[in-house]
Amino acid sequence: MIGNVRRFIDGILASGTGESRRPTFDANNESNVPGMFVIGDLAGAPVIKMAMDQGFSVIEHIAGLPDGKGDDPAMLDVVIVGAGAAGLNAALQAKARGLSYVVLEKEKVANTIENFPEGKYVYAEPDTVPPKGKLWLDGATKEELLERWHAIIRDNDLDVRTEEPVDAIAKRDGGFEVRSANETYRARRIVIAVGQRGNPRKLGVPGEEREGVYHRLYGPRQYEGETIVVVGGGNSAIEAALTLAERNKVTLSYRGDAFKRVFKDNERKLDAAVEAGAIEVVFESNVTSFGDGIYELERNGSVETRDYDHAFVLIGAELPVKFLRAIGIRLENEWHGNFWRATGLAAATLVAVWLVHRLLGAPTGVQWLPLGTLAAGTGALVALGFRGDRYAWLGVSFLAWFTIYGAKTGDGAEFWPFTGWGYATLSFLDRPWAFWYTVLYTALMTIFGVQAVRRWGFDKRDTFQIWRFVSLLSFQWIFFFVIPEFLFQYAVEYRWVGERIATDPAFAGQAWRSYGLIYAWPLFFYTFFYDPHWVWVVWGVFLTFVLIPIFVLFHGKRYCSWICGCGGLAETFGDRWRHLAPKGKTAVRLESMNLWVLVAATAITAGVLLKDVMALIAGPADVALGVYKVLVDVWLVGILPVTLYPFLGGKVWCRYWCPLAKLMGLISAWVGKFRIRANDKCIACGECTRYCQVGIDVMSYALKEDTLTNANSSCIGCGICVTACPMDVLSFGPDPESGREAGKSDAVGRQMT
Repeated sequence: MIGNVRRFIDGILASGTGESRRPTFDANNESNVPGMFVIGDLAGAPVIKMAMDQGFSVIEHIAGLPDGKGDDPAMLDVVIVGAGAAGLNAALQAKARGLSYVVLEKEKVANTIENFPEGKYVYAEPDTVPPKGKLWLDGATKEELLERWHAIIRDNDLDVRTEEPVDAIAKRDGGFEVRSANETYRARRIVIAVGQRGNPRKLGVPGEEREGVYHRLYGPRQYEGETIVVVGGGNSAIEAALTLAERNKVTLSYRGDAFKRVFKDNERKLDAAVEAGAIEVVFESNVTSFGDGIYELERNGSVETRDYDHAFVLIGAELPVKFLRAIGIRLENEWHGNFWRATGLAAATLVAVWLVHRLLGAPTGVQWLPLGTLAAGTGALVALGFRGDRYAWLGVSFLAWFTIYGAKTGDGAEFWPFTGWGYATLSFLDRPWAFWYTVLYTALMTIFGVQAVRRWGFDKRDTFQIWRFVSLLSFQWIFFFVIPEFLFQYAVEYRWVGERIATDPAFAGQAWRSYGLIYAWPLFFYTFFYDPHWVWVVWGVFLTFVLIPIFVLFHGKRYCSWICGCGGLAETFGDRWRHLAPKGKTAVRLESMNLWVLVAATAITAGVLLKDVMALIAGPADVALGVYKVLVDVWLVGILPVTLYPFLGGKVWCRYWCPLAKLMGLISAWVGKFRIRANDKCIACGECTRYCQVGIDVMSYALKEDTLTNANSSCIGCGICVTACPMDVLSFGPDPESGREAGKSDAVGRQMT
């Protein structure tokens, strides 16, 4: 059972990046291996123009380093692995900057484009971004593009060596040794531009490597009068089946029960072809083997044998994981390490904290053991973390936030091992720990908020994101820091709220209730009890049951991404990990937990309000209230979600447990006008899905040109999917023909990279 729980947890932890997993690299595209850079499709460049930009920029960075250009003729300045758009533009820039280089390509120049069907049109999106570097790019057929690129290679005398795969790369003598099938090279730096689409995913069944079974379609017009099977359920498989069906008998086998990630136009054409009898679609089926002219197809628990002349297995591409790991590059979100070791070290550290406090005043020799254990436990976790143990970093994060929230529960009510002393210890300069916690919270939001607004606002030139982050930071500073910590006291002292209210102890002594100015019930759970002044009750009712529903009617759950302090920390401090948000069916099913929290909050609130007139429920209501305070107000809103920010993205509380988010979602699903719409320009790059903090498969909506609402998703309206899309596919509000509420304008055409 423990093993099953561990596998379930591991599955959730690793689900965030899923199909979009990438190598780790910094702002200059340098990987965890110093001197080794990653560019192009592997580095998240979803379109050709962006891949070219990375190739240009990484060489500019290398050329600008003090040792960017060497004087050893036996050592190249850079070896570029891969001759696609990124690699070729890098080579052109390397030559322009006087760097010695060589480009090694395992197949052909621009092999991915080379394998496009004849006449495939390649677009140069986004139009608003000019290409960098010397590589030509404009809208053109595949043949014209390749002809221009080959001419550029000849005219610039680029040293591009095709059909020379790299076998190994290793650190040697202050540089790298690169061993290819033909030669061994020495280089100061390496640029990996191998791409991802050149690594087709395989079924792994007997006979898959035999002649006549292919993993890409090139020259479909050469097949005529044949019996062909196409395996796959994506756009590549469907487009191949449609093209082949013009002259052949085609069967399309797909393991799913429906095509969920296909272009709307492709779906329409396929439906027409099926209706005309040109294509047979076999859902929930699996090809289990390929033989000599026959293949076995399993469906509904039985296996049937079918004839074929050629087979095309088009089930996508995958990272060249084996190659990347062999050269030392670490992939993002890989859960190396030992869960139980990290748990044991974290537990030992907490025990050591308890012993250190208990032994204060004891002889120095007696204190050495717990102090040593404390230092060893934390030191081991950090050391293991730097060695790639993510469970160790999880332990470090837990210790930090368990301390912060465990001591914040109040003097005498702290969690073990801080009980009776943690709150006082963290209180200083005549200010309680609750105040310093707010300072820390606001500082984190501000520091990381500036980074986030630069990333999504200024760098992307998106005013929507600039105003969103300005809104979040303004609400945090004004309503969640300045007013409760300073202005409320001034309002009472200087009678800004009137003599009668200012002198009422029920009002003057509850500065903490000023958080309820913005936080609505049930997020601000104590709105209606613990002897609130009538002002707070009236405002709480108006905010929760009038203002919030009106806001939700027009803006959906944007309260979470524009106003809320909980959401604000997630959108700022958690932004750098937003791509790790859990995705998939299991992650979505778990969102039902916040409905149970909402039900519990409603029931407990009702019980507390009614216990004075119904003595029978007084005891259970008090017990339930105590459990809610610990479980929800400390663990679910504080310790667990913030601990998990670096591992599951920032929206853990908001997505899975926040009762207000669920309440707004229900209202929006019922009467909300909030919409995200898609035009027909999606290229299935997955950037929208990758950066969604609440794990929505946005791309599946975009591909089908479906509308995304709170009736079919948990969208919070942050707009990052709109901003991240390189093709201007997504927008808020009405259809493009009738205008837009916000977001980007339409682009023209599709582009594959």
